[in-house]
Amino acid sequence: MGSIGWTEILVIALIAVLLFGAGRIADIGKGLGQGIKNFKEGIKDAGDSDDEEEDEKPAKKKVAAKSSDKTEKKVEKKEKVEVKEEATEEEA
Repeated sequence: MGSIGWTEILVIALIAVLLFGAGRIADIGKGLGQGIKNFKEGIKDAGDSDDEEEDEKPAKKKVAAKSSDKTEKKVEKKEKVEVKEEATEEEA
């Protein structure tokens, strides 16, 4: 009862052709194929970059700490400017 035979697959394919047309189904198949290809390349690249990142982890942590310090300083400067602007608006 749970298996699909070749006749059911044929009926589903005919309904799909009637709904979408042969050209549209070809485009969908092409898009699926490219998506699978890109996914496989992404998995492969992620595996390669993981190996490279293990060597670079200590350096990246230092850079992240430096960038967070810079971000904190920028936020502090913005807050000081906003306070000064509010003070000048109150005086006016």
